Amino acid sequence: MAQVEATTERVVAADAERVFDALADYSGTRARLLPEHFSEYEVREGGDGEGTLVHWKLQATSKRVRDCLLEVSEPTDGELVEKDRNSSMVTTWRVTPAGEGKSRVVVTTVWNGAGGIGGFFEKTFAPKGLGRIYDAVLAKLATEVEK
Repeated sequence: MAQVEATTERVVAADAERVFDALADYSGTRARLLPEHFSEYEVREGGDGEGTLVHWKLQATSKRVRDCLLEVSEPTDGELVEKDRNSSMVTTWRVTPAGEGKSRVVVTTVWNGAGGIGGFFEKTFAPKGLGRIYDAVLAKLATEVEK
């Protein structure tokens, strides 16, 4: 079983605090950022960053749907970590200043992949697919915070 990793990033024309606050707002902004790959979105505890428990289904492909129950933590300034209670998946959002009035947002998801030939295909193709999904989230984030 190999670890699989998907990373994508975007520079957003808004300051880091505003961007981070939008990402951490699970009870409001976050739901608006999710593309059609996400369904059954529900905040179960909290709703703003650390201590939030949020549920969604992520349809990565036509056949692959993950039922995610995510615990949110903020281990350092500008960082949100979403740990899935239902799998080994962990998504980390890092927001850092990128010049005057700009921020760099990097999202990285890691999980323990399957073994054998299925694992080979997962490690080869899943990061690209998940990267496209998070590119869509980051595009919606940019639209939201650059208003």
